[in-house]
Amino acid sequence: MLIYNTTYHVEEGQDKNFLIWMQEYYLPEVEKYGTLRTPRISRILSHIEEGSVCYSVQFEIEDSAKLHRWHQEQGVNLNGELLRIFGNKVVGFPTLMEVIE
Repeated sequence: MLIYNTTYHVEEGQDKNFLIWMQEYYLPEVEKYGTLRTPRISRILSHIEEGSVCYSVQFEIEDSAKLHRWHQEQGVNLNGELLRIFGNKVVGFPTLMEVIE
């Protein structure tokens, strides 16, 4: 099992709009595709940077090949929409992690 995490640095004042967009647009669009599962949004409380609020958006996925295919077929478009709406007021950094139990 893999976890696909994106850490977002959101400019203060844009955080409420960002969360609304994530909950009402981004997550429903991702769920329609069906590849990424178990979405979770968390506020990051450590490593606080002045002037921004940070969030972690996580999904579970079976393998990196499926993630790559999702990114090519849907992720690029969603990232483009994020950039169109928020410009440089939101910056995301993706991380792929393996669950070790």
